Amino acid sequence: MSTSAPDSPAPMRIRARGRSFLALVLSPERPLARWIEALDDQIARSAGFFMGKPVILDLGLLEPDDEGLAGLQAALRERGVRIIGVEGGNPDWPALAGWDWPATFEGGRASGEVDLPEDGGETRDDAVPPKAARSGAVVYEESVRSGQTVVNMEGDLVILGSVASGAEIAAAGSIHVYGNLRGRAVAGIGGAATARIFVRRMNAELIAIDGYYMMAEEMAADMIGAPVQAMLDDERIVIRKLA
Repeated sequence: MSTSAPDSPAPMRIRARGRSFLALVLSPERPLARWIEALDDQIARSAGFFMGKPVILDLGLLEPDDEGLAGLQAALRERGVRIIGVEGGNPDWPALAGWDWPATFEGGRASGEVDLPEDGGETRDDAVPPKAARSGAVVYEESVRSGQTVVNMEGDLVILGSVASGAEIAAAGSIHVYGNLRGRAVAGIGGAATARIFVRRMNAELIAIDGYYMMAEEMAADMIGAPVQAMLDDERIVIRKLA
């Protein structure tokens, strides 16, 4: 009497989800010694600015024989800059022979200077998806929790709730926050200098528009906690109160 083989278990289903991250593109300039000094000054004024933030190093403004190029990667790592990609240079340059050359990510859009949360927090995978309006704007109908990142690369971003400390929001267009902004807001990604940031209560850790940024300690005291708008004026961010 023959016996049938036991049924084989069904193949396990592989689950995958997409997740977007903002990376800072850092572009060193000549002379490198002065650029490193400026970087040290930025880090001294904004502790934790690069903490945990993925960075793509763009060498497009440098030449193969620039003084200090060979030690640039090590100097950045000593300052807590975590490089996930290098572009604009060539591994065949003699000065780069000793570099650890990470793979470069292709197809990304340029981003402004931003920072990851300093107080941790878990990203919620079960968050309610944003709803896109016909104008290309995205409306996020709840508060953005610490550790979350909400991005709209096609237009404006509207947050109906608040943005917690350690959270990050970004948009190709303008940003509107109808609650309290305590985290980071990055508008005008990809070169929209006319983008603005509108906030009901300004307590941001960082705001940025078209690559220009302002840290919390640079904001005027009378703007903190007030309804304001931020915009670019002659390549610098200005904050004005809303009526």
